[in-house]
Amino acid sequence: MKELITPITNSQIKELTVGDKITITGEILTGRDAALPQLVKLIKKEDINLKGSVIMHTAVSDAGISPTTTNKEEILSSIEPLSKAGVKIHIGKGSISVNTIKEENNSIFAITPPVAALLTSRVLKKECFLFENEGIEAIYKLKVKKIPAIVAIAHKKSIFER
Repeated sequence: MKELITPITNSQIKELTVGDKITITGEILTGRDAALPQLVKLIKKEDINLKGSVIMHTAVSDAGISPTTTNKEEILSSIEPLSKAGVKIHIGKGSISVNTIKEENNSIFAITPPVAALLTSRVLKKECFLFENEGIEAIYKLKVKKIPAIVAIAHKKSIFER
């Protein structure tokens, strides 16, 4: 198990390979279909520091957190611009094309075990960060400890395309 602490560095990403089991500790952002396209528009207009960040494709509610399916157009189309803006790890669910993660952006896609209770137990603190009007689908900042994930796409290799 490789332990990563946010913010994530380029050298940490370069050391990861498909199938690596990782844990993430520190601050991560959340977002889904409604909020991620808004975040992409906002980073084009405003200076928001996403360098070394992690985004989990999830809503946040009192019931907990668990990634939504990543292969929705609103989420897929946000991955490249957010990676260019500094996001290093995108955490989601489901199969996506290896071409979604561009090598030059030095970011990866990771999936989590399908266990909402486990993920929720790793959330130490949550606060709404942007787009509060979206309710549970707003962008949240979570303080987490050892969120487990598996590297699914890195360096033009994918666990989905074997």
